[in-house]
Amino acid sequence: MLREFVMAEKPEDEEFSLRLKEARDKLFASQMKIKEAGLPVMVIFEGWGAAGKGSVIGKIIQNIDPRFFRVKTFPKPSKEELRYPFLYRYMKEIPEQGKLAFYDSFWMGEVTNARMEEVLSDEEYEETIESINRTERSLVDNGYLVMKFFFQIGKKEQKERLEKLLDEKNTKWRVSKSDLYENKHYDDCMEVYDRYLKDTNNPTAPWYIIDSKDKKFAELQVLEFLNQGIETATKNRGLAAPILQNTFPLKKTPLLKEVVLKDKVLTDEEYDEKLKALQSELRELHNKLYRKKIPVIIAYEGWDAAGKGGNIKRITGALDPRGYEVLPIASPEPHEKARHFLWRFWTRLPRTGHIAIFDRTWYGRVMVERIEGFCSENDWQRAYNEINEFEKELTNWGAVVIKFWVQIDKKTQLARFKERQANPEKQWKITDEDWRNREKWDQYEEAIDEMIKKTSTEFAPWYILESVDKKYARIKALEIVIEQIRKACDAKD
Repeated sequence: MLREFVMAEKPEDEEFSLRLKEARDKLFASQMKIKEAGLPVMVIFEGWGAAGKGSVIGKIIQNIDPRFFRVKTFPKPSKEELRYPFLYRYMKEIPEQGKLAFYDSFWMGEVTNARMEEVLSDEEYEETIESINRTERSLVDNGYLVMKFFFQIGKKEQKERLEKLLDEKNTKWRVSKSDLYENKHYDDCMEVYDRYLKDTNNPTAPWYIIDSKDKKFAELQVLEFLNQGIETATKNRGLAAPILQNTFPLKKTPLLKEVVLKDKVLTDEEYDEKLKALQSELRELHNKLYRKKIPVIIAYEGWDAAGKGGNIKRITGALDPRGYEVLPIASPEPHEKARHFLWRFWTRLPRTGHIAIFDRTWYGRVMVERIEGFCSENDWQRAYNEINEFEKELTNWGAVVIKFWVQIDKKTQLARFKERQANPEKQWKITDEDWRNREKWDQYEEAIDEMIKKTSTEFAPWYILESVDKKYARIKALEIVIEQIRKACDAKD
């Protein structure tokens, strides 16, 4: 893209001044359209060192109410950030609906730097590009406008700017070692940048190459492209996004009604003996996975009163409390609803060597939100693939992802509901919502069967815990967790 780039023709002074004023005024007016439409806007600035990204950002934000935007920079990831998935620190910073976020470099910088430093293999590069393309597409499908600008200048122009900055003691600090390396190895960097731009130039999130030799002209180009993008996105707001076919291998799973429950029982003696032995084994494995820096994500879904809480308690009873967190997931808060539905889970991921246990998960999108009408049909139909992609990111990162569906029958649930109502110490566990959900048992069962069928991938399969006998379900969960963690630890030996 960069090698074929033809510099834009700058208008004559009178036309230039008129267009610049119109573009600034239009952006000022557009901020209310963005707010009213609930449009989240991501504006990404990439380019050569000293190309003028910072100064253009500074000019553009003067045309926007400061309550509606934020500016974020991404230096090299810290040691702490490297303990999370590649996308983690970027997904944390996506804007709410109706607001803009300007990024002075985004994930391109991290990828291209890693390529030039030769710490990212060809295979890792391809995997990262695939992650970026999937994520940008998912953001757009979920209503985001993603605008990507690359600031282009020639080698000679860059050198002159860097020398000018170095000559002044107040600006010398702005020139980094990477800027100097970039100019010295301009052609090599051009090759890396050009390939990245081509690999991530997609119809839903295209690249705009900006001729940045003249900073005011660069501002005009960005403003006109940005205004055009906002206008198109606000007009298209609410249109259904395409539902993509799943491309990940799936594991065959039974329907819930086919799951045998009656024979899955343990005596108290069997339970106590197995519980003690398994918790002891898990305790040792927890130390091992911490040493090997393996993250573990355990996701619990299941019928109300199926025994998720007691199951979780038996797992955490074997863990060092400094190395795990239990995350109960309720209805999303307003600031969570205003972002991509997976945002609140991206922000809750564990560090390497730690365990995150989710009591309810991202699967609410295809269950309660589907049944109760909290999202559109297009939203939940797309979510199967988006969830598979999310879990693929986690396993590519090296996480062990274990998903449990805790299964009981309708008769057992009724008995437990009545027991809770009759016991003052357990009455807090039963709500009107539980009874309402029970009335929709058949609808939920249909949704759950579809969910398990479409998201039981080879890298993150579903495990069904037969929980009419809670003791049986607890032991089975411990056995599965131990088996999966041991397998991951052995793979790192």
